[in-house]
Amino acid sequence: MDFKLELVLIPVSDVDRAKAFYTDQAGFDLLVDTPVGEEMRVVQLTPPGSSCSIGFGVGLGVVAPAGSTRGLHLVVKDIVAARAELTGRGVEVAEIRHIVDGEWTPGPHPERTDYNSFAEFSDPDGNLWLLQEVGRDGSAA
Repeated sequence: MDFKLELVLIPVSDVDRAKAFYTDQAGFDLLVDTPVGEEMRVVQLTPPGSSCSIGFGVGLGVVAPAGSTRGLHLVVKDIVAARAELTGRGVEVAEIRHIVDGEWTPGPHPERTDYNSFAEFSDPDGNLWLLQEVGRDGSAA
């Protein structure tokens, strides 16, 4: 039996602002923007190449405060190129870093090994995302 994660709801304060950020700046594909009556609106977007989408809207029963989601990982094969693409679209992405002996060190991991290079950014509400490099050598991602 496969269990595939398809959708993660994130809390946002302004649906249209979040939709614009994720489509225009983060480059996500818009799948759904549907009003459901007067009290509900569902927006679903997917990062390029991902099998899992994010969703937000109005009347979805999300009770977490806007901006409270932390640590969603976007796995990329080339973190330097991914960061450049996002910053080129106006996303404020922190500098790339990696861990050496338990301490954060600037730049991508010198050997560019899987799961060791990170850069973070936030959406307009403060939901925190991490870029993580995996599969640079063609073995994963």
